[in-house]
This record gives sequence, C-alpha cells and structure tokens, in this order.
Amino acid sequence: MIKTIAYSLFGFFLLALFAGTTWFLYQKSQEPPVIFQTTFPVVGTIEQVTVASGMIVPRKEVEIKPQIGGIIDEIYVEPGDEVQEGTVLAKIRIVPNLISLNEAENRLSKARIQYRNAKQEVERQTHLYTQKLIAEVDFKKYQLQFQTAQADLKAARNNLTLLKEGGTQKKSAGNNTLVASTVDGMILEVPVKGGATVVETNSFNDGTTIAVIADMSELIFEGSIDESEVGKLREGMEMNLTIGAIENMTFQAILEYIAPQGKKEQNGAVQFQIKAAVEAPEGVLIRAGYSANGKIVLERKEDVLTIPESLILYDEAQQPYVEVAVGEQQFEKRNVELGLSDGLHVEILAGLSEQDHIKKL
Repeated sequence: MIKTIAYSLFGFFLLALFAGTTWFLYQKSQEPPVIFQTTFPVVGTIEQVTVASGMIVPRKEVEIKPQIGGIIDEIYVEPGDEVQEGTVLAKIRIVPNLISLNEAENRLSKARIQYRNAKQEVERQTHLYTQKLIAEVDFKKYQLQFQTAQADLKAARNNLTLLKEGGTQKKSAGNNTLVASTVDGMILEVPVKGGATVVETNSFNDGTTIAVIADMSELIFEGSIDESEVGKLREGMEMNLTIGAIENMTFQAILEYIAPQGKKEQNGAVQFQIKAAVEAPEGVLIRAGYSANGKIVLERKEDVLTIPESLILYDEAQQPYVEVAVGEQQFEKRNVELGLSDGLHVEILAGLSEQDHIKKL
C-alpha cells in the first residue's frame, strides 16, 4: 500500500514537471506583440544649404623681389612685423659678373682718355678762337666733341658703379643695396635667410622672393564648391564661416566671386572656386591660412509643416507615402506631397495635418 502511494506521488510529480516545462517553453516561444511608436508633423523652418571648404587669405598680398641679384647681407624684418611703404626689408651685397665688370672698367679707361684729349683740344681751340684765328663754326665743332666725351665719361662711371653697387648713387654704406617694401601691411613670410643668393626680377625670371606682405585688414574666404551646387549660387549671397582654429564663433561673409570655369579634382568631381569678403569682428585675430568652412543657405522656408525624412516610404511607382494611425496600433497608407528638404527634415505640401500621428519606422 505504501509503495503504491509512493509510485503515485512520483508519477504525479513527473506529470507536473512535464506540464510545467511544456507551459514554460510555450510561453517563451510566443513573441511579444510589436507596439509602434508614433510622431506628428510640426511647424518649423527648412533650410537647404551647401558647404564650401577653403581657407582665409588676404585680399591684397604682395611678393617683394629684388631689382638686382646678389647675396643677402642682412634682413631687418620677420613674420608678423607691420611695415610701411618704403620700409627697408633687407640689404643685398652685390656680386658683379667679372666679365661685365672688366668690360665696364675698360670702357671707363677709354672714356677718360677721350675726355682728356677732347679737353686739351677744346682748350687749345678756345685760345685760337679768342684771337680770331678760327671761325666760330669750327670752334663749335670742338666744343661738341668735348661735351660728347664728357657725357661718355659720366655714362661709363655710372655703368661701373651700377655693376658694383646696384645704383648710380651710393645710398648705403659699402657695396650693398637696399630692398624696400612697396606697400603697407604685415610681413607674412620671409622665405630667405642671411647669406642666401637671390636673383633679380626681370623679363625672363620671376626673381627670388624676399618677403610676402599683405593687408590683414581685408580678408577673404577662398573655397571650392561642387558643380552640382554652383548653379544655385549668386553673387551677394550671405555665408556663415566656421574657422577650425577659432572655436564657438561664426563669422559673416558675402559671396562676391564665382569662377566661370571649374577644375577637376583627383576624385573626378569638378570644383568651382568661390570667394567671399569676410567681416571680422573687432578684437578677433584671424590669421592668414586658417582653414574654414562656408555654409551658404540656398533656399529657406519658414512656418511650414515638416516631418523627419526617415518616415517617408516609397511605393512601386516611387510615390512618397507615410503610415498614419487610424486606431489603436492600426495604420493606413497615405500619399503625401513633398517640398524642400534639408536632408533630415522635409516639407509637407499636402497629405498631412498637425493632428495626424505617423508611425515611426
């Protein structure tokens, strides 16, 4: 009797364990019902913008080059210095060409001989003329020869001085010449050092740059924009500049130039150069060469009905639609007409109202 009861209890236990396990597995296999969240359209502002990358540069930038070649003897300025027109930037020691120097010295020697001879002759002819022994016409001829020899001597001296000192007048001590600034501004760069050899600027050579000077009171943004956006730009549009080196500040600029011809970049896209005048606030130092991004508003609409663009679906005919709630977790398809988009939100022209609840995807 006791064994029978024990077997019965054990069998009941196994049955209960089997039933519980079956119920647990059944409950676990049942997926919880999906509850869709909803949102609704809001009235806001939509802006279609494009961004151009570039840098800040001075509007007026001048490279100062020497008018004569030689060796840099001294440099009087360094980057960051403010200079005025006429400020001496560097001193160059002239190294004349030996062949040219020899020819100039020979020419001077010949000119001196001709001058002495002409002077002696004109003095003799003057004595004869005062005694009425020669005609005035003949005397004038000897005077002209003397004046010509005098001019040739002066030219030969100037030529030799020019080769040795870089000028016909000694404005500096020793065999040196001065390089002066031609404009007012700030020294941005001095690419040469003392002792370096420089080449003069001429018709066949750009010459060696002694210094780069710019007017830092007038800055512009130079950037590039993709060909797909350039057709939407026009001169006079406002631009918001963000400069990487200056945090938490936005600068205003006015678009003033759009290149008529584009250039292909390495990735194959055609880029067009643009320029904008930068309005720098007083007391803010903007350095030349800062990288910057320019944001241009191509189109703007205010107080329009908008929804997140991620809610838009497209049917087989590529017609946009959304799913609108018509009951508790019940939705219907509703076609919409879209307007301006900023990439995140899109304008709804027709098909929705502020009271509609849209299923989130």
